[in-house]
Amino acid sequence: MNYLAHIFLSFDQEKIAIGNVIADFVKGNKFEVYESGIKNGILIHREIDSFTDNHPLVRQGKRRLSEYRHYSGVIMDMFYDHFLAKNWHQYSDEKLGDFTHRYYLLFEKNRKLIPEKANYLLYHMAKNDWLYHYQFVDGLQSALTGMSQRTPYESGMERATENLMTDYPLLEKEFEEFFGEIINHIHNFTAQLQAE
Repeated sequence: MNYLAHIFLSFDQEKIAIGNVIADFVKGNKFEVYESGIKNGILIHREIDSFTDNHPLVRQGKRRLSEYRHYSGVIMDMFYDHFLAKNWHQYSDEKLGDFTHRYYLLFEKNRKLIPEKANYLLYHMAKNDWLYHYQFVDGLQSALTGMSQRTPYESGMERATENLMTDYPLLEKEFEEFFGEIINHIHNFTAQLQAE
């Protein structure tokens, strides 16, 4: 899952959301230095990634993107953020624009808790409102093109929206099934973490 899904799966717990968005910048057991809410957010992020990577529907989707090799997972994450943003009203009563703005402000207010590289990313995310624009194929295309330009090898990610459009109804249906499952799984995982 990409950033919009990670924030959503923090279930409106601010410290968990911070941990969830910085997790890729905190390696190994370095999460131990953070307070419990942020630490739990990092662990939840890792659980989201593990559940996603091992889910049969995600694996099936990645096989259809095999031409992109190890970038197929990144592309699937982006596709799923697109479907979450596009169908946001099915998952939240809050408007997507209000949600994204609220979290951009939260991350800005907590800059001191966030690693420098993550702050750089979050600054550009907020400045260009990536999370809101994921709902539009053009917004997704722009994000994938930007990512493609930053990869050390030629990834071809700038072409991936063609794959999206080819399999659009199938991918959307798979996303709906998968997302219902991960919501339940992460609710349970979060409750278990907080009970410990």
